[in-house]
Amino acid sequence: MDSLIRFFESLQTLITWREALIAIGFSLVCSIIVYLMYQIFYGSRNVGAGVHRIFIIGGPAITVLFVAIQVSIPLGLGLLGALAFVRFRTPVKDPAEIGFLLLLVASSICAATSNFLLAGVLFIVVFVALGVQWLARNRISGFGQGHLMLAVERSAFPSLEGSLDTFLKDNLRGVRLETVSSMEDRVTLHYRYRSQRDFDWAAFSAALDRLAEPSKVELFIG
Repeated sequence: MDSLIRFFESLQTLITWREALIAIGFSLVCSIIVYLMYQIFYGSRNVGAGVHRIFIIGGPAITVLFVAIQVSIPLGLGLLGALAFVRFRTPVKDPAEIGFLLLLVASSICAATSNFLLAGVLFIVVFVALGVQWLARNRISGFGQGHLMLAVERSAFPSLEGSLDTFLKDNLRGVRLETVSSMEDRVTLHYRYRSQRDFDWAAFSAALDRLAEPSKVELFIG
């Protein structure tokens, strides 16, 4: 066993195998925490691209990448060039998912650079902030807002844009368009509106389908 350990230590160029295990293990724990926070504060919503499925393996993988490139600027630039070829096949449907991805990346970098205390403080601050927002969401009007995502066929969008805007203003209070994204043959629109109790989403969806005929509109509610 000692000879095997010495063999692995001889292969190390940046950190020892013990430091590597600590960094990867800490990153894995952080990834699990990010995953659980996503499920607690965000998992009940119907909006999202399912990016949380990469959290468990994404955190340790990012940590190893930063450990490998932290002393080599050319290697880091090469990595950025390689990652330029990678893109999500499914677009991120809600800005909140970007926040969780940034939290995952930040904790992974902290693990790679041994800033464990900084990562702990980050998680405490984020958990408290999300907890306050979750508790106040239904008590303060500023938080009583919902998210609506509509995916429309690109060919049908020009003819539907005007009638769709009128329909949403007639049925949802305080509705406003936040973002518009286009990918392949779909146009995705993200709206924000004031939440309404006992809103009949089934009737809303049926009316939206009738408005869009013969095209199809995909509806995501958050």
